[in-house]
Amino acid sequence: MKFLLIVLLLILQHLLLAQGISNFHDEKGYYCRVTVENQDTLPIIYFDGVNVAGSKSFRNSVESRQWERLVRNVKIAYPYAKIAGIKFNEYSQTISALNSEREKREMMKKAENELEAQFGNELKELTFTQGKILLKLIDRQTSNCSYEIIKEFRGSFRAFFYQSFARLFGFDLKVKYDPNGEDADIEKIVLMIENGTI
Repeated sequence: MKFLLIVLLLILQHLLLAQGISNFHDEKGYYCRVTVENQDTLPIIYFDGVNVAGSKSFRNSVESRQWERLVRNVKIAYPYAKIAGIKFNEYSQTISALNSEREKREMMKKAENELEAQFGNELKELTFTQGKILLKLIDRQTSNCSYEIIKEFRGSFRAFFYQSFARLFGFDLKVKYDPNGEDADIEKIVLMIENGTI
């Protein structure tokens, strides 16, 4: 029986080597796939995507100051957008578990009061530009514009009211994030923040 098992393992190993791909275990227990080419054993390792960006060049000092201002504004708004994404997921899961509309409304009112108490004063300190960037980054983090989030959690009337009020001050809650177009510079800055390069 042992002889049959050894022969079977040798045949299996030969088949794997004949295909050029096998598995490798070293003495520390690390495991990776390998391929053998011309008597060389080469590891096959997969990495996550990598973003490569060169340094930004400016035509004049005005562009340089605009870039620095955009970096500062994104650095201020981005943490709030990340929190918004986390809270959005938490509240979505909590609300989907509730059965009655009354419980959902009470939960959302409680969540709104909680967020207002925690971040209300800080968000009031944001500049107009930082507020616009925050709306776009919320869309980036949640894949939903602010209008849709309000509509989903607080209802159509409340969303319409907030949108009308925001329009009076030059904001648009329906704004979408476009990382390959209008918001390409914001996307670069966010990726740099996430990579720890700025």
